[in-house]
Amino acid sequence: MKLSTRGRYGVRLMFDLALHYGDGPIYLKDIAERQEVSVKYLWQLINPLKAKGLVNSTRGAHGGYVLGKEPGSISLKEILQVLEGSLCLVDCVDTPSLCERSPSCISRDIWEEASKGMQQMLENTTLATMVLKQREKLKNETGK
Repeated sequence: MKLSTRGRYGVRLMFDLALHYGDGPIYLKDIAERQEVSVKYLWQLINPLKAKGLVNSTRGAHGGYVLGKEPGSISLKEILQVLEGSLCLVDCVDTPSLCERSPSCISRDIWEEASKGMQQMLENTTLATMVLKQREKLKNETGK
C-alpha cells in the first residue's frame, strides 16, 4: 500500500496541531510554513477532518484550528480513514463478493492478515505517540 499525498499531508497537519496542543488556535498558514505544505492543499484536508470532529475551528482575529480531541485519543488509523478511505491492501479484503475466488483464495487471506497488522499498528499510534517520539528524536539529535 502506498499512501497518497492527501494522507501523508493530513497526518502532518494533525501532527502539527498536536505539537501545539494547548497553545490556542493555530493558523493554517503557520502550519503550512512549518510542514512545507501549501495553504491551498491544507484547505482541502481541513474540512473532512472537521466533519469527523478531529479538528475544530474558531473565527475572528484570534481564530484558527485546534484538535477536536486530545492528541492521545486520535490515532493515525482514524486520520487516514477520513482522508484515504479503506486501509485494506486489496479491495477483496473489504468486499469479498468482488471476487468469486475469495472463499478459497490463500492470497486474499495473506492480504487480510497484512492489512489487519498494518491497521493495528496505525490504531496503536496516536498523535501523542508521534509528539513524544519527535521530542525524543530531537533530544537525541541535539544531545539535550
